[in-house]
Amino acid sequence: MNRMTGFKKNSIAVAIATLAGVSGAAYAQSEQDAALEEVVVLGIRGSLERSMDIKRDAQGVVDAISAEDIGKFPDTNLAESLQRITGVSIDRQNGEGSRVTVRGFGPDYNVVTLNGRQMPAANLENSGASASRSFDFANLAAESVSGVEVFKTGRANQPTGGIGSVINVKTIRPLEQADTVFSVSAKSLHDTSSEEGDSLTPEVSGIYSGKFADDTIGVAFAGSFSERHSGQAGSETGSGWYTIPGGQGDWGSIAPDNPNFENAPQAGDIYSVPRGIGFNFSETQRERTNAILTLQWAPSDQFEATLDYAYAEQDVEHQYHAMGAWFNGVPVSGSFTRGSGNGSVVSPIVYTDATGADVTFNAGDWGTVNKNDSIGLNLVWNPREDLTLAFDYHNSSAENGAKDDRGTNNNIAGVQFNRAATTVNYGYDLPAVDFTFIDGQGFDPSQMLVSGNVFNNSFMEHDIEQARFDGTFDIDESLVKSIDFGIGRSESTNRSAFANVQNETWGGLGTAADYDDSLFVQKSMADALHDFDSASSSDMTPYYYAADFDGMRSAVATWIEANGDTLPVAWNSPCGPWLCASNDFTTDRTAVEKQQYAYTQVNLAWDEVAMPVRVAMGLRYEDTDVDAMAKVPQYDSIIWAADNEFIAQSSGVGFSSQQGSYANWLPNIDADIQVMDDLVVRGSVSKTITRPGYGDIQGGQTIDSRLRLQGGTAARGNPDLDPFESLNYDLSTEWYYGEASYVSAGYYRKSVKNFIGQESFEETPFNLAHPGTGERYDEAVATLGTDDSAAVRAYMEAKYGAPVVGDPDSDEAAVFSVLTPVNARRAEIDGFEFAVQHMFGDSGFGGQFNVTTVNGDIAYDNFNTNKGDGVENQFALLGLSDSMNVVGFYDMNGIQARIAYNWRDDFLVSTFDGAGERNPVYVAAYGQWDASASYDVRDDLTVFFEGINLTNETKRLYGRHENMMIGAFQTGARYNLGVRYSF
Repeated sequence: MNRMTGFKKNSIAVAIATLAGVSGAAYAQSEQDAALEEVVVLGIRGSLERSMDIKRDAQGVVDAISAEDIGKFPDTNLAESLQRITGVSIDRQNGEGSRVTVRGFGPDYNVVTLNGRQMPAANLENSGASASRSFDFANLAAESVSGVEVFKTGRANQPTGGIGSVINVKTIRPLEQADTVFSVSAKSLHDTSSEEGDSLTPEVSGIYSGKFADDTIGVAFAGSFSERHSGQAGSETGSGWYTIPGGQGDWGSIAPDNPNFENAPQAGDIYSVPRGIGFNFSETQRERTNAILTLQWAPSDQFEATLDYAYAEQDVEHQYHAMGAWFNGVPVSGSFTRGSGNGSVVSPIVYTDATGADVTFNAGDWGTVNKNDSIGLNLVWNPREDLTLAFDYHNSSAENGAKDDRGTNNNIAGVQFNRAATTVNYGYDLPAVDFTFIDGQGFDPSQMLVSGNVFNNSFMEHDIEQARFDGTFDIDESLVKSIDFGIGRSESTNRSAFANVQNETWGGLGTAADYDDSLFVQKSMADALHDFDSASSSDMTPYYYAADFDGMRSAVATWIEANGDTLPVAWNSPCGPWLCASNDFTTDRTAVEKQQYAYTQVNLAWDEVAMPVRVAMGLRYEDTDVDAMAKVPQYDSIIWAADNEFIAQSSGVGFSSQQGSYANWLPNIDADIQVMDDLVVRGSVSKTITRPGYGDIQGGQTIDSRLRLQGGTAARGNPDLDPFESLNYDLSTEWYYGEASYVSAGYYRKSVKNFIGQESFEETPFNLAHPGTGERYDEAVATLGTDDSAAVRAYMEAKYGAPVVGDPDSDEAAVFSVLTPVNARRAEIDGFEFAVQHMFGDSGFGGQFNVTTVNGDIAYDNFNTNKGDGVENQFALLGLSDSMNVVGFYDMNGIQARIAYNWRDDFLVSTFDGAGERNPVYVAAYGQWDASASYDVRDDLTVFFEGINLTNETKRLYGRHENMMIGAFQTGARYNLGVRYSF
């Protein structure tokens, strides 16, 4: 078959309708009847054949994954299936695939659509309002998905926002199915990472698809419910690392000749010392519910209507315990890695800090609910033989927030105040920690008490309303085979809010005698961290103490009721003595993006030549208006609070609004040449965009309420930012040498501009009178003959009263240095992709292998400390890493088995660590083995087994040097055993 003689009317209509939300099953009854006579190959081999066909026949560079059967996707999680695609890597949360990176561009640079419709996303952050646009694939159950397409090159008729890719998730369409389908499955999940949850949890799902009234009406329903109990245990340097140039005195610095340190850092070296060390142990219980209903009506070959509704909900409960210690920069002994002699980054191997203070025992407990729903209507009409028109409308929403007054993240701390020193051995993947106590003491619950607490509350809501009209005019008898065109409009409203309640009683609330010893329970470190060698070493403290969240919460309430009159002035709890979060959001920002677009694409084909050629030339114009509103504190005065400290006084909160707009012309050219019947050479050039993060386009201006004599600092969002804009080049060769077998190799390059930096300018927000300026201040200096701040302040307090308040009639307005995001950076990335898929004849055996390289011209310089006056934080591209997949499988005689290995190299995930220091955070290289097997007991009955992370691989994050541990976590393996029945 010559697969290059495309651009027939029906194939174009199918493409339009698929992008708009439905299939083109009603367009040509004769072709549909022919398709019904085909034998549909199911199983692993059938899935790979369909995915290969999509890749081969696509315009541009497209990869795909297809369901192996109705209700059976290759992996239990969509993100984990996507990682098998060349160039796609994933981020994992609680050991489960969550978000995707494509060709080095992270989750915020990829757009996710459901049946061609852009999906909203609602994300939460632990300590602030979320700025992320990324979609969490854990929201969708794989059983309800029929396929996923990854579009790596730009197309005029695709939604914008994806420099990395556009990922389209497809669900079942009843009029596409040859017969009635009814399939149910049930499985039991065993997650080895959970220490306290149920050992077995259920998952059930079902799919029904049927046609009625002479196949003119179709109904499909897919539903699933799953419960998962998981855990995570590990170590963190939560407060980050402090970076120091060798030979310079600084907080925590070590002299080059210090005899207590082996290989002490020398002048010219760069080193870091930890600000603390901790261990945390968490448990998560998740219930996920999915439902998708699709109704179709095709009264004739010329018209088809589809109405569908999708719902997803994740109900999550999370508990954690932590134990740790903070350091105050008192290094006394240890050893460092050996430097090169002419300046290098060196790191502690063994480090002892003599900070005499507390060991903390933290506990948290909270619940969140994430809901997504979407309703859409699609109409497809063929008014004449050579014209296809499609209209699509959908309204989709996502919401994520707290279940109750616990908020979305919290921490109640317990303490024991007899720590003398702490020794950390960083020679292990997970550091071994040994505590030294005063007078040879040890951990003792009788000396433990409750201290400070934090209750955070994040909320995010995202709504998308879209309408689009698409068409194809078929010419077919000329060089121009067809012309695609379309217009559309969408409105995206994102609200992101945050509230914080924090009580700074870290020195202890009451005394240890006020709290029952049973609030703190001793547990084995070796048992809890069994996947790390350090946990059972002689260098590790053998125990940790788990604090009881509910018990401490009740104990604090009891103490407050008994001692409320002695509470600190700053004590804060909206629920009286009961610790809780606040719904009074102090950060509350809304961004409304209105987009209008029009596109056209001309499809050309040279069929009657030795090497058939297809060319698609498209142009999309898009206009975007941004209206950003924010709830921000308002200020009316400044007081002189300390000798060199001035504090702006808040007068409440108010909403401010800013606007922005941008317009983009986005061309694309895709060409492919069928060099031989089985050899395709493909080239693409396109321009794509990704919109700035919500945090950068927020409205309103915030100021740091603490000022100096010289003024203060402020920050302002910039809704007038331009989007990231990428010029993309792709060149690939694909050899389809056998049934379901092919080899492909490609090169890609992305030239991206408008990365966001920071710009500073001076302004006088709120026109606040500064008491350290103006006539009164000048008079005091002249009278005293000195500008000593203490003396001048005392003089002015004696004359004008204490505290001195700025006077608009005599004092000058305070000048603030305002930071605002601006488009300032460019970056180039390129790489190679190679993939092979091979079937070993009729043996039933086959395999896949793919590898992707990613290179960027902006890498992080670990030797650059980012310190000094006027020095900006380094800019570097995040997420760039090579990746590889190897899959082997068997599919014959009712037996299917697969084993897969996925690997991703080290990559930079952040340029700030735990304490906001300008330090890099890298994720160490990670590889994971997964396996699955199934057996068809009968044609309608299958039993199956799935295993994820079979070798209990652990995840590790580090800083400027691999010894500088940021985090090390174990998530364990999980296993599914189930049965699937088809009626």
